[in-house]
Amino acid sequence: MTGGSTSGKRFESDEQAAAAAKHDEGAAMYLIEKYKPLVLHFSRARFLAGGEHEDLVQEGMIGLYKAIRDFDPSRDTSFSSFAGLCIDRQILKAIEAYGRDKMKPLNESVELTGDEESFSEQPLGGDPEHIVIEREAADEKLRLLRGRLSRFENQVLDLYLEGSDWHEIAAKLGKSPKAVDNALQRIRRKSRGV
Repeated sequence: MTGGSTSGKRFESDEQAAAAAKHDEGAAMYLIEKYKPLVLHFSRARFLAGGEHEDLVQEGMIGLYKAIRDFDPSRDTSFSSFAGLCIDRQILKAIEAYGRDKMKPLNESVELTGDEESFSEQPLGGDPEHIVIEREAADEKLRLLRGRLSRFENQVLDLYLEGSDWHEIAAKLGKSPKAVDNALQRIRRKSRGV
């Protein structure tokens, strides 16, 4: 047998486990554990400017959950292919949504002042001076990061910040997707020290 077991059951295939997962939580947990490394692989291959790696892992796990929920064994596709597609799409959707709303958290965030028991809420959107200071700080961080990046990494970063995904960046720069992926990984590492 090629599959695993859960709740004392054996699965001939992941497709069988996915079909069982519709009514068997144990089968769903089996697939989640088995495909978590795939989620980690896809999340490492992406970069969320200003976000955390764990955010991408969480989005990937949501994609895996959707794959388990939506898999149709009557279609002529393997569960692993379908899961990979769902995971990657969910991560890309999160990155695109973050890119569209990258200034929204700054404009809608709330500043907490005082101790834990008593604090005052002051919308940052109401204080233009604070917004300007925050934007200047972000611009300075970006300037420092750019000074650490190679010419190619800066080109990749520019296209990424414009909303291009790594396949589009590769096509625009005439490079392989792997070269772009490697550049995004280097950018992520260099941004941690800024």
